Amino acid sequence: MTPRPAPGRMVRVGGLPLHVLSEGVGPVVVLSGGLGMAWFDWDAVAALLVPHRTVVRFDRPGLGLSAPAAAPPDLGGEADRIAALLDALGHRTPATVVGHSLAGFHAEAFARMHPARCAGLVLVDGSVEEDPRPRLPRAVRTAWARGAAGALSAVGLPQLLGPAARRLISRAGTVGRHPRHRWESAGYRTSRVLRACALENAGYPYQAADLAALRAHRPMPAVPVTVLAAYDGSESAGELRWLARQRALAAQLGGRCTVAAPSGHLVMADVPEAVARAVLDLG
Repeated sequence: MTPRPAPGRMVRVGGLPLHVLSEGVGPVVVLSGGLGMAWFDWDAVAALLVPHRTVVRFDRPGLGLSAPAAAPPDLGGEADRIAALLDALGHRTPATVVGHSLAGFHAEAFARMHPARCAGLVLVDGSVEEDPRPRLPRAVRTAWARGAAGALSAVGLPQLLGPAARRLISRAGTVGRHPRHRWESAGYRTSRVLRACALENAGYPYQAADLAALRAHRPMPAVPVTVLAAYDGSESAGELRWLARQRALAAQLGGRCTVAAPSGHLVMADVPEAVARAVLDLG
């Protein structure tokens, strides 16, 4: 059964109803999750920040409780969406943007495209692609994603396995055990969320390539940047290589790299206090 009432409210942004949750007082912080994630993934971080900041969480189109978009996601559109969301909420002063995983692309693009609106960035285990070169035309991957999502929805797979798949992915991305959220089943059993996840995944290499191109002609504004890298505490080659890539990203952006440990990719679940500290330390 879907829990009621839903937290937050629906806000029309660019003509599309988006689910938004805004809490607290003070300087504005926008929290944006990785591929396929929802507002509730930030619950623990938001609880630590709301005594000090105005915390804005939102679901990208098709995710969480937001309405789906007609067009597939792209980097510039996601950066503009953050700016338009701030406008819709009446926040005119610069905001700190926290982007996890894929949303790290969106946060950086927001800073470069809307420098006057950005007060700082925190990239939480942000995606890194040093030399992105998509091998297929964007339209081909988009069509394949839509077709696959449609076929899976037609046989009822989201309703049958969607919440379970979400739990498996969450467990793979954390080092601790975290209770099931009461809102998980509400979205992840729908074809709407499955389609949004498929389209985000299909668009990933093109967003990476678009960010590489943006870096060439849109400089970073002079704002503080923190790259928060997840580290599970092991000495595996993969973990050490990932830390090196996160440090290189921080250097490229003129920021600093800090390590969240022990943590899996879902840092906001494993060590929410590290995310909150990174935000508050920006000033």
